Amino acid sequence: MSSISRKVANVAKGYKTKDGAGVSLLRVIGGPISSKSVDPFLMLDAFKSENPNDYIAGFPSHPHRGQQTLTYMIDGVMEHKDNKGNKGLLKPGMVQVMNAARGIIHSEMPKQVEGKMFGFQFWLNLAAVDKMSDPWYKDIPAEEIPEVNTNNKKVRVVAGHYEGVEGIVKGLRVNPIFLDVKLSPNTKFSVDIPDFDHNSFVYVFEGEGKFGPEGNEQIVGDQHIGVLENKDRVTITDNEITPNKLDAVAGENGVRFLFLSAKPLREPIVQHGPFVMNTQKEIQQAFLDYQMGRF
Repeated sequence: MSSISRKVANVAKGYKTKDGAGVSLLRVIGGPISSKSVDPFLMLDAFKSENPNDYIAGFPSHPHRGQQTLTYMIDGVMEHKDNKGNKGLLKPGMVQVMNAARGIIHSEMPKQVEGKMFGFQFWLNLAAVDKMSDPWYKDIPAEEIPEVNTNNKKVRVVAGHYEGVEGIVKGLRVNPIFLDVKLSPNTKFSVDIPDFDHNSFVYVFEGEGKFGPEGNEQIVGDQHIGVLENKDRVTITDNEITPNKLDAVAGENGVRFLFLSAKPLREPIVQHGPFVMNTQKEIQQAFLDYQMGRF
């Protein structure tokens, strides 16, 4: 059966907001892009500044329940501490994964007083059966993230698979693909999407590129997300060409972007701040458990 690139269905730039103790960031998923449209991805925050006032206050101690978080650093140094005894220093190129699950209390604080702070944090939903599993934390050094490199292309395989290379991040329950792709000017790129109904998107953070099938490409520029179309099996006829990959071409100045894809959970989502559960009753229980010191 033939294959064709998915089209870009929506392009958006995140909303400027503050979180933690006053950290300036762009909220992308959970902002202009609803989490429902990219299930199981709940949130994407992008933070980038050389002004210490934008990040120095950090994210003091706060709770989570019901999700997994993944933080990907480009520049800067952040320290993670949590109430389970975990501690980690997140440096450029590193990844941090936290399974909040039934409950964890942690802080993320800058370990620099000047210079650039640049990175991304994703929240990934947990299925109902996993929401009360044991919490855990892991950070992964930059040098352990495998790469697929050519003269014109550099792909860091954070999670999932690309050209036979398996990503370093394990234990994410929704089994996403997570690639960091850097292309030289006018370079072509293609990646397979494993299943028809995977929700997929790109987030461009350097330059710009064209994404989608030849003749129907969409330009996605710096600090913009491009959400790909999605079709499930019941909407695809036997004779239809299946949109099960993404094609991209870098612009005149090259492009660097993140590509993420995962199968939706299709479960009810009730969220209140850092608690993400399936019912309002479970949210109320999360508040009670936190207040009673059960995290």
